Amino acid sequence: MSAASKPLPLVGIPACIRPLGHHPFHIAGDKYIRAVSDGAGALPMVIPALGGSLDLEDLVARLDGLLVTGSPSNVEPARYGGPASIAGTLHDPDRDATTLPLIRAAIAAAVPVLAICRGIQELNVALGGTLHQRVQELPGRLDHRADDTRPVEEQYAKVHPVRLTPGGVLAGIVADGAGDGAGTGEIRVNSIHAQAIDRLADGLSVEAVAPDGIIEAVSVTGAAAFALAVQWHPEWRFWECPDSTALFRAFGAACADRARRADRPRA
Repeated sequence: MSAASKPLPLVGIPACIRPLGHHPFHIAGDKYIRAVSDGAGALPMVIPALGGSLDLEDLVARLDGLLVTGSPSNVEPARYGGPASIAGTLHDPDRDATTLPLIRAAIAAAVPVLAICRGIQELNVALGGTLHQRVQELPGRLDHRADDTRPVEEQYAKVHPVRLTPGGVLAGIVADGAGDGAGTGEIRVNSIHAQAIDRLADGLSVEAVAPDGIIEAVSVTGAAAFALAVQWHPEWRFWECPDSTALFRAFGAACADRARRADRPRA
């Protein structure tokens, strides 16, 4: 088989459960699917939120990458020993039951992982860390939420800088992409979250920090493959931002490398 005819790397995207009408649906946002397809040059595959019904060993053997998306829902506090959520907080227990073990299995199997927003929180919880549930109520912290009454373009506008860890994985990706933060040690990001990392899990390294000290990006220390997570949303119009373009290109390259190195069953 020629290089041109080889199948695209297969990237799994875990679904959320959402009611549509009277029935629950397994869904994944178009912006994430397009970022995998057009930004990472891979074939996106939505993974249903079936929790323990999934054969994780078989699933990760078929994947060349895993993208863990953002979501309006929050990780249930019982997953990390936190206090009960305030009334009305949106949770998705089926997603939690799927993503947390799937993240651990993917990392153990050297499947490249990119996690976004809720995804960075899930990565931290999956590896034993804890979360702040309402950052805006903490003394000295910024309000990291977006005003959802504003047009979506304003909600996803870049609103604050993050400081990149010198010599870190993310700093290297930004430098390679000659993005806005190349040579400056900072990039500007959007901010659409209330939860954030509290106690960092053992095995994670800080890659970027907000001005108020909130951890904005992490990598898996000593990972055998690409394993990076960010609190902001690089998938939003990624083609307009050199830093985001470089991030998805690096993820895609890691997925393609895994696809080249081994013949595996396909979904």
